[in-house]
Amino acid sequence: MRILAIDTALAACAVAVLDTGRDAMLAGQTQPMQRGHAEALMPLIRQVMTQAGLAFSALDRIAVTVGPGSFTGLRVGIAAARGVGLAASKPVVGITTLAAYAAPLLDADETIPVVTAIDARHEHVYLQIFGRGGYTLMGPRVASLRDAAQRAAASGAPRLAGDAARLLAAAWPADEAAPRSIEPYPAPDIAWVARLAAAAQETDPVKPLYLRAPDARPQDTSRIARR
Repeated sequence: MRILAIDTALAACAVAVLDTGRDAMLAGQTQPMQRGHAEALMPLIRQVMTQAGLAFSALDRIAVTVGPGSFTGLRVGIAAARGVGLAASKPVVGITTLAAYAAPLLDADETIPVVTAIDARHEHVYLQIFGRGGYTLMGPRVASLRDAAQRAAASGAPRLAGDAARLLAAAWPADEAAPRSIEPYPAPDIAWVARLAAAAQETDPVKPLYLRAPDARPQDTSRIARR
């Protein structure tokens, strides 16, 4: 299976091509960025596909991170994945950023719990807790830092991953066993987005996982009056 993976959910614009038949990444590029995903993504996709030496018709599926993450970034990545999938007549599979953060840690040792956390701003995080064997102990949700730290600590000295891993560790209850490790990467590894997509069930249509409403809302006074 050949998979084109796309991630624009957080602080990177990343694209990779995985060939599961050869168990190899054919090409991949990650560009750290807070903004500008819309301008960077399509040129990066073309570059990675050229490096992989593949036509879009040679792909078997498209993978894209669906969140939680930046509202703008998610829309950019999902729109691009849908467009490529439609043009190439290939299915599109969504992968959550929380699962993508957890995957390499669970692959290394699935006996130790993993807590993934993404900064949701305003002293809140997006959170998921994985137990032994990668089973979900707590599904994706938004929580205050204090509540998230208490829930994470209850899983028993877990490993922390995600761009809010340090924030979560700083809020850790003093009477609980400290986290075993902290992996504060600004974005998940695009190779693991592709690998998770290889094992995922196809879902159509792919939808963003927001978990909460956007902070920015139109002001009533700025709306155009209807006639």
